[in-house]
Amino acid sequence: MSKQKLSLGFSPCPNDTFIFDALVNKKIDSGELEFEVILDDVETLNRWALAGQLDISKVSYGVLPSILHAYHLLDAGGALGKGVGPLLIATKAIPDLSSQIPNLAVAIPGEHTTAHFLFSLAFPSAANKKFMVFSDIEDAVLSGKADCGVIIHENRFTYQQKGLVKLMDLGDFWEQQTGGPIPLGGIVMKKSFDETLQQQMNTLIRESLQYAFDRYPELSDYVKQHSQEMDEHVMRKHIDLYVNNYSSTLGSDGRQAVDTMMQVYKQLHA
Repeated sequence: MSKQKLSLGFSPCPNDTFIFDALVNKKIDSGELEFEVILDDVETLNRWALAGQLDISKVSYGVLPSILHAYHLLDAGGALGKGVGPLLIATKAIPDLSSQIPNLAVAIPGEHTTAHFLFSLAFPSAANKKFMVFSDIEDAVLSGKADCGVIIHENRFTYQQKGLVKLMDLGDFWEQQTGGPIPLGGIVMKKSFDETLQQQMNTLIRESLQYAFDRYPELSDYVKQHSQEMDEHVMRKHIDLYVNNYSSTLGSDGRQAVDTMMQVYKQLHA
């Protein structure tokens, strides 16, 4: 059987390495498929998707409307949920935040991220945004380079230890507006691949996720090695928050949440 090699991009964050570990490390049978794996920050993956560089990739839902001409959204492998949204943080409370926002420098984890989309929805008058890698945002706020910042990933679990305070949960804002889960990130595959191959990828991602779930709370070396200095307790909190039933299948309410985000995106960019 001839092998077919596909480029596959996802982040080194525990939720992604947890989902894809068994697939990319041959712990499950991937048949004729082999993968060239690229791990990078999700905003880098977003930019690559805009350029059509990878066959399959994790992306922010915030970039999805701009790439649907070239990519198809897979049903498996994504991150949606309630209580999982980005947080707006600062060194101290900011009274009358909505009226102050136009005057504040706000650190954002990438222009094409869902975090930027949700922040723009909550604060359309924000005029001074500083785009940077998500892991630099806490330090930017602490050093005064930014007045406030939008944090994602494991920073949700560490900002209070650094003396930072929450100004708003942007996920709560979305849930109050829509009543649905927050679409954070999904897996896309180039439309040039036929539907049979897309469905095969959905099946393989689900099998890889089930392999990880069957062994949880044990964490594989693959998850640990890419989590840098994060301790295992934070890794598990990260996985518990971002990996759930929606990671196996969007389901009807997950698809509805994605459709709602697409509609809101069009309104914001009308």
